[in-house]
Amino acid sequence: MSIFSRLLSLFRIEKWPSKTQWGQFFKILSKKEKLAFFSFALLAVLSLTYLSVDFYLDHTEIKPYKGGVLSEGIIGQPRFINPIYANSDADRDLTQLVFSGLMKYNENLEVVPDLVKSYEIEEDGKVYKLYLRENLLWHDKTPITADDIIFTIKTIQNPDYKSPIRANWIGVEVEKIGDLAVKFSLKQPYAAFVENCTVKILPEHIWENISSENFPLEIYNLKAVGSGPYKIKEIKQNKSGYIESVILSRNSLYFGKEPYISEIRFTFFDNEEKLLKAAKSGKINGLSLSSRQDLGQKWQTYSLLLPRYFAVFFNQEKSKVLADTNIRKALNYGTDKKAIIKQILGQPDATSEENLVSLKITDSPILPGVYGFDSPSFVYGFDIEKAKSILEESGYKDENQDGFREKNTSKEPAFQFKSDLKSGSQGTEVQELQKCLAKFPDIYPEGETSGYFGAKTEAAVIKFQEKYSSEILEPAGLTKGTGKTGADTRKKLNEVCFPATTENQILGFTLMTVDQPQLEEVAKLLRDQWGKLGIAIEIKKLSPSQLEQDYIKPRNYEALLFGEVLGGIPDLLPFWHSSQTKDPGLNLAGYNNKNADKLLEDVRKSLDPQERSEKLSAFQDILIEDSPAVFLYCPDYIYFVSKEIHNVDGKKIIDPSQRFLNIENWYAKTKRVWK
Repeated sequence: MSIFSRLLSLFRIEKWPSKTQWGQFFKILSKKEKLAFFSFALLAVLSLTYLSVDFYLDHTEIKPYKGGVLSEGIIGQPRFINPIYANSDADRDLTQLVFSGLMKYNENLEVVPDLVKSYEIEEDGKVYKLYLRENLLWHDKTPITADDIIFTIKTIQNPDYKSPIRANWIGVEVEKIGDLAVKFSLKQPYAAFVENCTVKILPEHIWENISSENFPLEIYNLKAVGSGPYKIKEIKQNKSGYIESVILSRNSLYFGKEPYISEIRFTFFDNEEKLLKAAKSGKINGLSLSSRQDLGQKWQTYSLLLPRYFAVFFNQEKSKVLADTNIRKALNYGTDKKAIIKQILGQPDATSEENLVSLKITDSPILPGVYGFDSPSFVYGFDIEKAKSILEESGYKDENQDGFREKNTSKEPAFQFKSDLKSGSQGTEVQELQKCLAKFPDIYPEGETSGYFGAKTEAAVIKFQEKYSSEILEPAGLTKGTGKTGADTRKKLNEVCFPATTENQILGFTLMTVDQPQLEEVAKLLRDQWGKLGIAIEIKKLSPSQLEQDYIKPRNYEALLFGEVLGGIPDLLPFWHSSQTKDPGLNLAGYNNKNADKLLEDVRKSLDPQERSEKLSAFQDILIEDSPAVFLYCPDYIYFVSKEIHNVDGKKIIDPSQRFLNIENWYAKTKRVWK
């Protein structure tokens, strides 16, 4: 009888088997039947388990879950977790997370509302009205109102507080038009004003009674009270007062989406070497480096576009050589930008364009890759022979074969006779005439330099004219001197007493830059490349503070290798308008072109994106033709995050602190939930 027959026979009973009967079940089965039974039973269990798991997986999904820690490593020290003072990377990173602005940037560098729920633009861009969201709270649960906005802007505007962003708010009137509304009035339309409104707002009730002298010293510069997605939880200092770390915790009162990550811990380091060591040992899981590094399989690398570029700015006021447009064009043609980038990346032999991902060649300050504009209609490609040809045509040759070009140029005398002088004339020019005549004892033996044209001076002029009669008198058909310094007489006086001189002008200049490894390397590469053209370059590197105070502010340099940072809305007026050639303007090349000025003014006033784009493109073509600089490269911001941190998303950022733009979407923990 088969096992199935026996089972049917076993269950062909009128009542459920007892425990004892069930115990006899396996005794009636043979070994072969027992093996078959357990095999079918195991298959049944596995099938049921598979169906259950499959049902669960099919009807659930993985979602981010609250919790986890982001451990950021930063080079430097925080000093001001305060939006009106934050000027270092550490300060800006913390301020970005602790405070909120009226407006903010999104992932496309567009300016969108933050604390503000809506805004209106009136009077063709001269008036901006902003309306706050309801029920906004500071970290200490105090309501946020229009008074906080008024207080913040007026504090920034007050020169006693010495805010580095004061220039953005000069000439802007701010007034309260409701408990949750403010109005900004501008003297001139300004399309990019909404970008100014990304400034973070301070709580008036915390700061209102603190004097300007004590403002930078106040403890709230570190133990900040803001309205951002995170708040200060703990600040750790060593015995020397060095801040080792700052711990931020999630702000449950945040008006926006509450972040998933519970804590963000900032640890501070002296240099990149220590920062890298901490990353490799697992002490931090987020950091930025000056260049790409292979941190291993556990790390993700993000290259974020920044609206910044590096260029060599030519100060035509300080250098006769660089005042020549042809020389500036030759320098542009003689610059191999691709070779510079490859060398910086440590890939001098690389040929693939993919290797240039972190540093992108730029030929314009408008940065087409960032703002989406068309590339310039003309760019200076690398052409060393064309560069040499331009220099030759400009008269610079290497006559002495020392490797550097030079040319003889006429040097204008410090003084020239320009007026018709005669008896009764007086002044400086008469005095110079008397000095000149006194060089000839046979003409002006008295040698008096009174500055008055009297009889003795007149007699001396007559003798001078008759001495050089073939050049002065005869061409005019005269035989006797007139005693007056007419055109021919002045010409001979200038020739005799103030002759033009020649000087051997060497083709060269000093290139200044920041004492920073990458910029020093770029300066040396430029020196080598331009040296092949026969141009002598002296490099001078300085600390950032010394360079800014002693050279950039007074414009005391011939050529400057430096970087400039733009905004989310391209406004190039501060960088290239002729009104900005002096500090605090940012026109580092001293560029002056009336047509360019007009285009920049129109761009600033226009609220039409298409019109701004067209005028910026026209400006770009003029600027490139005038070649006041050599535009080099636009560096990406390289950010490394451990793979345990998810959903880090970003393509464009306005500055490094903006990498936290979508911090509320980052997560470290997950949970499976029913669909």
